[in-house]
Amino acid sequence: MSLSLVRSRALRGLEAAAVSVEVHLAPGLPSFTLVGLAETEVKEARERVRAALLHSGLVFPHDRRITVNLAPADLPKDSGRFDLPIALGLLAASGQIDGVALAAYEFAGELSLSGELRPVRGALAMALALRGQTTRLVLPPGSAEEAALAPDTEIYRAVHVLDVVRQFLPADGVPPQQADDAGWSRQARPALPQALVAGPDLAEVKGQAGPKRALEIAAAGGHSLLLSGPPGTGKSMLAERLAGLLPPMNTDEALESAALLSLAGRFTLERWGQRPTLRPHHTASAVALVGGGVPPKPGEISLAHHGVLFLDELPETSRSALEALREPLETGRIRIARAARQAEFPARFQLVAAMNPCPCGHLGSGTRSCRCTPDQITRYQARLSGPLLDRIDLHVGVTALPPGELLGGGATESSATVRARCVAARALAQARQGRINQDLGPQELERHAQADDNALGFLRQAAERLGWSGRGLHRSLRVARTIADLAGAERIGTDHVAEALQYRPALAQP
Repeated sequence: MSLSLVRSRALRGLEAAAVSVEVHLAPGLPSFTLVGLAETEVKEARERVRAALLHSGLVFPHDRRITVNLAPADLPKDSGRFDLPIALGLLAASGQIDGVALAAYEFAGELSLSGELRPVRGALAMALALRGQTTRLVLPPGSAEEAALAPDTEIYRAVHVLDVVRQFLPADGVPPQQADDAGWSRQARPALPQALVAGPDLAEVKGQAGPKRALEIAAAGGHSLLLSGPPGTGKSMLAERLAGLLPPMNTDEALESAALLSLAGRFTLERWGQRPTLRPHHTASAVALVGGGVPPKPGEISLAHHGVLFLDELPETSRSALEALREPLETGRIRIARAARQAEFPARFQLVAAMNPCPCGHLGSGTRSCRCTPDQITRYQARLSGPLLDRIDLHVGVTALPPGELLGGGATESSATVRARCVAARALAQARQGRINQDLGPQELERHAQADDNALGFLRQAAERLGWSGRGLHRSLRVARTIADLAGAERIGTDHVAEALQYRPALAQP
């Protein structure tokens, strides 16, 4: 056989697109041509494959004209994941292994010069693309264990290229030297750790009843939250405890989160089922936050998918990075469009931000006087645009506590106690509408956010007097629906609306 076909996968965002690796051997001047919109690291596979095959005692067809096509031709390919498929294609085209038997498998793996297989990014995304299919997936150590997390998939683990070759020898083939069955095995799904809710406890935060209540509402409805106050008042402590109020992820959410973390090389089995909390530094660029690069990779907002994104010192973050958050806050997705490539990543994160009210940080403080001029305060607060602030549901002021309250030993509610209320409120929302309140669209909000006449009239008057946008009005109604769920109320009442109004920007300045 002078023509062979091996199947593999290329990453396009979180999607693992199918790739056909076609290898053709023809008489003529010896050459090795690789086509199919391959990046530099893919083209370098020529030297890695040559050295790996020769070192493993296999025959490299050095006297033939070799053409390798990665189809489809308009899909960009990157990384060393195609080393193993190319090597197997060469062996099948030269008759050293059975090319027909390869059709039931897909392969991915980077080759070392000695023929050992090295892990590749996105193994879980590749396995999820094969979920429910009969096709088997062969991966290197490290990648195979990760891919085995996907249910309804058949994953095989291979340590060396010879371990793979041994499985596809023709009937009259001679086993290559150094090959044995120890390096080839079917990868069983690993034992998953119990999805525990980890993180610091809310009981460690003294006082701050108002911000704690806002944190509970945010956790119950999936709302975004902005904490504003002088330095040292506990804004970061509160923000870091939000993830501990959220329920563990279900299987689909855990798989999606793990697949995104896998693309960035950050996934560990110990964090399975736990909602991620990402805390990028305020000097992070827009690309670091939303994703990008060549090839496009997920940013912090996608790695925080189904979890929490905490942005401290919000006004110190670059304007371009902050404005890039506006679309994913609305849609839960981010589409990265570049001249040569496009990619889309999920980004349904829960934003928690913290900021000082002025450059010196003491505006509104009861212990120290602010030394900033009105012009400095205006410029500082203007770093946050109106459209961005309008997309944040809860705006809360955090004030300094007296030393006596900080040193007091009074008991406060633990994260487990508050989490139980949040889980119950989420269960009400799921039973009523099939999703949390933050994800309600305008039509769903009108159908499920049922309020009595007095509450609607109160909300209408407040929106007209404060000049809210339509988005701000809908966000306040979602918050009121969450407050009603926490109270176990079927309909939104005036008291629920009144509490929701306190969290809009015009009423949240310290």
